Amino acid sequence: MASPAQVRSGIKLTRYVDPLPIPPVIRPTGNPGEVINIEMQQFQQKVHRDLPPTTVWGYNGTWPGPTIEAQSGEPLSINWISKLPTTHLLPIDHSIHGAEASLPAVRNVAHLHGACAMPDDDGYPEAWFTAQGEHGPHGPKFNPLPSSYPNCQPSTSLWYHDHCLGITRLNVYAGLSGFYLIRDEAEKSFNLPQGEYEIPLMLQDRLFHHDGSLYYPKVVNGPKEHPIWIQEFYGDMNCVNGKVTPFLEVEPRKYRFRILNACNSRFYHLRLFNSDATGKAIDNSFDVPAFQQIGTDGGFLPAPLELRYLLIAPAERFDIVIDFTGSEGKSFSLNNDAPAPYNMGGQYVPEDVMLFKITKSLSGKDTSTLPETLVPFEPLNPTYTTRDRQLLVSEKERPSDGYVITGLLGNARWHEPITEDPKAGSTEIWSFINTTADVHPLHVHLVQFQVLNRQTFDVQTYQQTGKLVLTGRPMAPESNERPAHKDTIKSYPGMVTRIIARFDLPHGAKVSPGDELLYVWHCHILEHEDNEMMRPYKVIV
Repeated sequence: MASPAQVRSGIKLTRYVDPLPIPPVIRPTGNPGEVINIEMQQFQQKVHRDLPPTTVWGYNGTWPGPTIEAQSGEPLSINWISKLPTTHLLPIDHSIHGAEASLPAVRNVAHLHGACAMPDDDGYPEAWFTAQGEHGPHGPKFNPLPSSYPNCQPSTSLWYHDHCLGITRLNVYAGLSGFYLIRDEAEKSFNLPQGEYEIPLMLQDRLFHHDGSLYYPKVVNGPKEHPIWIQEFYGDMNCVNGKVTPFLEVEPRKYRFRILNACNSRFYHLRLFNSDATGKAIDNSFDVPAFQQIGTDGGFLPAPLELRYLLIAPAERFDIVIDFTGSEGKSFSLNNDAPAPYNMGGQYVPEDVMLFKITKSLSGKDTSTLPETLVPFEPLNPTYTTRDRQLLVSEKERPSDGYVITGLLGNARWHEPITEDPKAGSTEIWSFINTTADVHPLHVHLVQFQVLNRQTFDVQTYQQTGKLVLTGRPMAPESNERPAHKDTIKSYPGMVTRIIARFDLPHGAKVSPGDELLYVWHCHILEHEDNEMMRPYKVIV
């Protein structure tokens, strides 16, 4: 893939001068028939001490939106309401499918990422609506009722974000995203850090103009196919919970962090450094607290996993504990060195993410614990009858300079006939065959899957003949990919990435034999998703 020119904000901001904001929390009362109203609004928010307020979009007047805390097994209804203006904050490429000039410029549909939900409540990309009451041309997919989330999942970190066809990248970039946590009895029994010692961290990169406004670049002299769309977005400033490179003052004790990569395209490769009070790294040693990963996309791991680095792709979630005990007076900077695009490079890499300052006095004895074991893992084991779908991950490039015009899944565009049709309750292997130079974070709606392995193959032979010639032994997943439940997986270039999933519907789903339930799977690089790298699939009852 040709790497587009680097784009920079053109301003320099002092790092680590703003405290980390903590999103407000919504906890349902549990009363029968309760509906939570969440409004999409345009407002101004201060993203850095030295910038004028930035006009953004958000849920209930904040970016990120409020953290919603639900209980496992207790359904929750949310009424997503648009109070947004009719003019978009950002440039729209009307040549993109689903973003035609005939459609309202501002339209939205919320998706609860990682949730096991029925199709009407899943945020189907064509089920959009507007503040004026308009909705998508495919009437049956539009749900006029509050969305119902069964929460029939164990404790985990989900997130909600906009999912409108053709403009997801713009709506999420404008600020439409938030955390959604499911809690259960097992989590309570672990005695993990909680309350003010459990903190969500939403990582996003952004570009800003001098006046504080969001900057989303357009292609100059772009291909005639898509004159405005850019292949991937990379900002030069890291925002955490809507603030540019913030700091967090902590006590010398254990903290739990729910980390989400909510970037459009950027991967993060994170580690901690010993730093001075300004965030300047003192040394390169690993004499810093370790990351104890306890959970991933779909919930808890079987046991804590000690890591020194975290590689997190767009849409992935890592649940970690960091123990600052004994670090009184110290500072640790959280830094990123992931190339952009990931594994290729060429784009600017903002290294500074946030700073932990152990400057607070211990308010009381730290009685939280890091359990030796968490939740058992039940592997899905394929048999000789398990269907294995081979699914191509490809890109079409402009011959003159290699500029990617579009990405495809299964060698088909969004509107073409559905080819993936698992039966409800069945188990399938999906083998993603990546012939591109990109690492694609692939997300499958409805299910939490398990990663089986990765294996290299002869890309040239496959492209010329369609024959899959495997060239290496199967490689075991990363230690935090299996045993684990995932809904987003890194598909590496020149590799077949195999996942296994059981396509269960929510508990108590009201369905009839022969029903076809519509979901999607897609690349979670949002620029790719918006330009054909998303496909519908159906679950057949």
